[in-house]
Amino acid sequence: MTIISNTTKQEVLHNLIKEFGEEKIAPLIKTHERWIQKHPEGTIAAWSKSMSLEALSFLDEQETYWTFVAARIHLAEVYEQVAERRKTTADAVYTKFAKNVQVLSEKGIYDKRLKEAYALPELEQLSEILVQERDYLFTYIGVKTLLDRYVAKDFDKTIVELPQERWLIIAMTLMKDEQENRIQKIKEAYWAMSNLYMTVATPTLSNAGKPHGQLSSCFIDTVDDSLQGIYDSNTDVATLSKFGGGIGVYMGKVRSRGSSIRGFVGASSGVLPWIKQLNNTAVSVDQLGQRQGAVAVYLDVWHKDIFTFLDLRLNNGDDRLRAHDIFTGVCLPDLFMEKVNAREEWYLFDPHEVRQLKGYSLEDFYDEKRGDGSFRHKYEECVSDHRLSRETVPAIDLMKRIMRSQLETGVPYMFYRDEVNRSNPNKHAGMIYSSNLCTEIFQNQSATTFESIKLEDDIIVTRRKPGDFVVCNLSSINLGKAVPADVLEKLIKIQVRMLDNVIDLNLIPVPQAQRTNSRYRGIGLGTFGWHHLLALKNIRWESDEAVELADTLYEKIAYLTIKASAELAMEKGAYPLFEGSDWQTGVYFDQRHYDSESWNELREQVSESGIRNGYLMAVAPNSSTSILAGSTASIDPIFQKSYSEEKKDYKIPVTVPDLNSETTWYYKSAYFIDQHWTLKQNAARQRHIDQGVSLNLYVQNTIKAKELLDLHLDAWNSGLKTTYYVRSTSVELVECESCSS
Repeated sequence: MTIISNTTKQEVLHNLIKEFGEEKIAPLIKTHERWIQKHPEGTIAAWSKSMSLEALSFLDEQETYWTFVAARIHLAEVYEQVAERRKTTADAVYTKFAKNVQVLSEKGIYDKRLKEAYALPELEQLSEILVQERDYLFTYIGVKTLLDRYVAKDFDKTIVELPQERWLIIAMTLMKDEQENRIQKIKEAYWAMSNLYMTVATPTLSNAGKPHGQLSSCFIDTVDDSLQGIYDSNTDVATLSKFGGGIGVYMGKVRSRGSSIRGFVGASSGVLPWIKQLNNTAVSVDQLGQRQGAVAVYLDVWHKDIFTFLDLRLNNGDDRLRAHDIFTGVCLPDLFMEKVNAREEWYLFDPHEVRQLKGYSLEDFYDEKRGDGSFRHKYEECVSDHRLSRETVPAIDLMKRIMRSQLETGVPYMFYRDEVNRSNPNKHAGMIYSSNLCTEIFQNQSATTFESIKLEDDIIVTRRKPGDFVVCNLSSINLGKAVPADVLEKLIKIQVRMLDNVIDLNLIPVPQAQRTNSRYRGIGLGTFGWHHLLALKNIRWESDEAVELADTLYEKIAYLTIKASAELAMEKGAYPLFEGSDWQTGVYFDQRHYDSESWNELREQVSESGIRNGYLMAVAPNSSTSILAGSTASIDPIFQKSYSEEKKDYKIPVTVPDLNSETTWYYKSAYFIDQHWTLKQNAARQRHIDQGVSLNLYVQNTIKAKELLDLHLDAWNSGLKTTYYVRSTSVELVECESCSS
C-alpha cells in the first residue's frame, strides 16, 4: 500500500487553501494536523478517507463547497495509487495516457481495436488535450460514482483509468471510424464531455473502449402470438439483458386466457405465464454482474387479460399471479379516455379471436385525428359483432384499478398510443405499439416471426422473418451548464455525430435489432438539469415563465438537432427509410407549426438532402448520469435540497447544484408542486420532441382518486404521449421551505 508523504499531504491542503481560502477550510486543517500526529506514516487511503469524511461532515445548505473539497481529497488518493502503478508521480499521472492505452489493450482491459486504430504518435498527440483541472468540476458523489462504476479497472478491480481518460477513451471510440479531421472531432467530443456539458448513456459511458458489452441503452421487442415466437423473444431478451440492455416488451398480440389454440376452445393460459417467464429472465440474467436485468411489459387496455396484468406487482393476493420484478405499462387509445371521462362502458376482447373472425388485428390501428380514426371504427365493429366474446366493464372501474396499482407500486406507465402514432415521423413504414423501459422511446415495431427449422449439412438452420426490434441510443444535454455557457449550437452538432456513430459501432447480438438500428438510425438526444436551470434563472416551477422557457428552449434544441442530422445526411447519406417519411414530405414541420424563415429553410434542406436519423429526440430519466455531472435529473423537480445518497455500506450527503441564498427559493420539492404545472411544461416541451419524455408524477399518499384521475385526464388532454411512474410520498413530510416567506 502506498505511503503518502506528509509533504504530499501538505501540498493537497495547500492547493485547497489556494482555491477555497484558508478561513473556509480551517476545520479541515486542524483535523489534518491531529491526524498527522497520530499517523505520521499513514497510508494515502486512510488519510483520504478520514479527510474526505471530515469535509463531508460540514456539508449542508449553507456550506455547499465542501463537496468539492471532499472530491479533491478523494482524487488525490486516486492519483497517488494510479501513479504508483504507472511508475510516475501524482502530478504527472495524466502524461502516461498513450503508453497506458497500449498496455491496457494488450492486457484485454481495453478493446484491442483501440490500439489498432490509433498509432503511438496519435495517442501522444491526443494525450496533450487532457485537462486535469476538469476533474475539479466533479462533486464528491459525482467523482465517486464515476470511479466506482464506470472507469476501466484491472481484473483485481483496481482503478487503471482516470476521469479525463474515460472521457477521451469514449471520444476515441465513437470517432474511431471518422474519415476526415478525426483528431479534431475527438477533441470536440472530449470538450463536450469533460466540461460536463453533456453525458452519454450509461452503457456507452461504461462500455466504450472496453472489450465487452454494447453501447445502446434500451430495446423494444414485439412478441408474436405463437409458442415459437414467445420463446424466441424470451431468448432475445435474455441475450440483450446479458449485454447490458434494458428491455421493453409489447405483449398485446398474444392471445388471452381462455382463447382457443388450434380450434380447441379454452386452451390458452393467456399472457400471465409468459410474463412470469420474462420476470424470471430479468432476475436470472443480470447486466454484466452490475445490476439485475430490467424488463417493462406493455398490454392494451382492451385486452381480456388486462385486470390480471394490472395486479402483477401488487404485494397482496395469490403470489402465483404476481411478477414482482416486471414493470408494467398500459396502452391507452383516445377512445378509452373518452369513455372514462363520460363514465361509459368499455369492452375487453381476445386479440386472437379478433384476428380469426374479423381478419385484422385491432392493435394495428390508431386514430389518425383526435376524435376520429381507424381504431375507434374497428373497435366499434368488434363491439357490434356478436360472434366475438367480450367482457363488459365500466371504463371508470378499469381506470380505478390502474390508479390503485399506481399508488401501491408506481406503475403501470401510461402510453397514449394514438397521440404517439399521430406524431410518428415514420408512420409510412410501420406502427408504434408501446415504449421502452423508461417510456421515452417511440419507434416503429413489428414482431419477428418463425419461418422454418431444418437440418442442413449436419447444422440446424432456423429461419425467422425479422421484425422491427427497436434500439435506443441516448445522450443528454446538461442544461444547467450548457445553457448558461451558451454552447448549445456547438454541443448538439457534436452529440448527434457521436450518437450516429454508436449505430455503426455497436455489435448487437440480436440480428433483427441490428437491422432495425440500421434501417431507422434512431437516436435519442435528451436533457437533464431542468430544475437546475430554472433555479439559476430565478424562475419558479409553477409559473407561465417556466412553461414559456420549456417551449422556446426545446424548440431551439429541436431545431439544432434536426439541423445537425440534416448536415450529417449531406456528409454520410440519409437513413434508408427517409423517402415517404414525414421528414421528407414536410408533414413533420406542418404538424408542429414550424413556419418561421429559419424553419422553412431547414425544411427545404431536409426535403432535398434528407436527414441522417429517422428518430432524433427523447428525454430519458438519466438520474445516475445527472448525479455524476452535478445537476438535477431529467426534467424532474428535486425531492429535497439536502439529502443523503444511500449506498450499500455508506451514505453520502448531497446538496442540489448551485444552492445559495438566491436559488434556494426556486428549488421547490416535487411533492409540494402542483403537478398540473408540470403537465403544462411538458405539453410545451413535448411538441418539439419527436419521441417522448420520461415524465414522473409526484403525489402525496393522501391524494384523492378524483385528483389523480384529473392529472391523467389533463395529461391526455394536453397531448402528452406518456407518463412514467406515479411516485407517492410516505406519511411523514418535511415542511416546504421554498414556500416560506
